[in-house]
Amino acid sequence: MKVTLLGTGGSAGVPMIGGADGSGDWGACDPAEPRNRRTRSSIVVESDDHQRLLVDTSPDMRLQLLDRQVPGADAILFTHAHADHITGIDDVRILNRIANRPLAAFATQPTLDEIIRRFGYAFRPWDPPWFYRPVLVANPVEPTDTIETAGLTIRLFKQQHGRVETLGLRIGGFGYSTDVVQLDDAAFAALNGVETWVVGCFLRQGPHSTHADLTTVLSWVARLKPRRTVLTHMGTEMDWAWMQANLPPGVDPGYDGMVLTIG
Repeated sequence: MKVTLLGTGGSAGVPMIGGADGSGDWGACDPAEPRNRRTRSSIVVESDDHQRLLVDTSPDMRLQLLDRQVPGADAILFTHAHADHITGIDDVRILNRIANRPLAAFATQPTLDEIIRRFGYAFRPWDPPWFYRPVLVANPVEPTDTIETAGLTIRLFKQQHGRVETLGLRIGGFGYSTDVVQLDDAAFAALNGVETWVVGCFLRQGPHSTHADLTTVLSWVARLKPRRTVLTHMGTEMDWAWMQANLPPGVDPGYDGMVLTIG
């Protein structure tokens, strides 16, 4: 199984729009370090038989898939309905054309309700043979479900993200926990024994109402003891060189385009 981190930034990306000269607000991040340039968070998971699960459709999805040479997707899973995770949905029509069929979209019912409210046309029945719009087939799931799609067995679990809940994923030895501020015992049980864990870490020091800080993430790592932890959904405090110098062994900063091979 291969996991590609398409984007590793927070909702505004790094750099954020602005800056004294309009070239971007980098915060503490060094603009000269290319791994500090982060698009909005998303991954693609490729099974051993080369089927692909796209997790979220970020507003940067088109360039992410082109830059990482991802030739298509077989299904989509939405972790939640925040704009930085769904607003690339119009470009799914090209994925439809490549697959020549509607794509299954997995999410909790509240997430599907919100996406359908905003992009209802993407869930209307397909009128063959054209894909002039995205065509998705809603597949409601519960946070306790285990689903089969794109050649993968995916265990889902609930995460707290401030005022909303998000879905975490466990696929074999791999775990993915973007947009999370709190994990309950059921989430830790789902992640028990995880070997490679990609987890959101927005800032160095908290507290933050919706995102975990580094101290919190390291406490989770101490409890789960994964072989490798990779940070994602990072804001402008999370400079690459600072992380390289300060993160403990076994904890690495992610970067856009990073590829993880999962045994």
